[in-house]
Amino acid sequence: MLISVPATSANLGPGFDSLGLAIDLRNEIIITPSKFLSLSTIGEGSNNPKIKKNTLFLSIFNENYKRLTNRSDNFRFEFINNIPISRGLGSSSAVIVASITAAYAMSKTKYNKREILNLALKYEHHPDNITPAVMGGFNVACVDNDKVYSKKRRLPDYLKAVVVVPNKTISTARSRTILPNQYKAEETVYSLSRSAFMTSVFMSESWDLLRVASQDKLHQTRRMKAMPELFDVQKTALDNGALMSTLSGSGSTFFSLCYDKDVNKVAKKLKDKFPRFRVMTKSLDNYGVTTKS
Repeated sequence: MLISVPATSANLGPGFDSLGLAIDLRNEIIITPSKFLSLSTIGEGSNNPKIKKNTLFLSIFNENYKRLTNRSDNFRFEFINNIPISRGLGSSSAVIVASITAAYAMSKTKYNKREILNLALKYEHHPDNITPAVMGGFNVACVDNDKVYSKKRRLPDYLKAVVVVPNKTISTARSRTILPNQYKAEETVYSLSRSAFMTSVFMSESWDLLRVASQDKLHQTRRMKAMPELFDVQKTALDNGALMSTLSGSGSTFFSLCYDKDVNKVAKKLKDKFPRFRVMTKSLDNYGVTTKS
């Protein structure tokens, strides 16, 4: 069984913990029955002993497989990691979504994606990454009574992502401590209005309005101060044709959305100006987590 799950970019500026989209940069897990548990990892994290153990994946997989089958069977897991780890591209959410999906697939239990999404909420309490990882596309999501409510919009092929991955991390837990316990009313209204506006822009495909819609005063600027060069990354992308350029999740990755005719120019300018950072151009993903036997 092959389980495939996309990277995600969450928040998208003002959509704090509620907006996110999927990027066609995928982790894959090949699972086969085995007499003994065995693991192998290639790609991102393959040289990290902690990552190679895949503790999070195995604990969630085993918990759900046991719940579904009342058995503890052995499998061989081959992890092919393409999503950068701890860089704001949803690597943890990808693990959570893949492990739950894998448990259902290997137990031959029927499921729907809404079920996977609500189970994922148990392990990741913010829906902005897990929702596009499950559903694909652009998603607006909220949580009520331990249930995710979301709406998806498919993304057109003529939009592309430019992803800038710095050579340093920004800890999600630490970045949350940067945020204030109280916000000014004008800051809150500023970002709430743009989050609502951004949702309407994606749903109506009014892409040229994204530059206004993606501005934020709740978290983005505060987090970017931990790595000041990100301000220049954002300016460079916007000055060279990006429709929007936002901190991906809590960082350190920066996500820019472009028309396909502009994507190479934006990427080249970023590569030239930030040679120590990794710059990738990617399509967007409309499928979310997938399985194939």
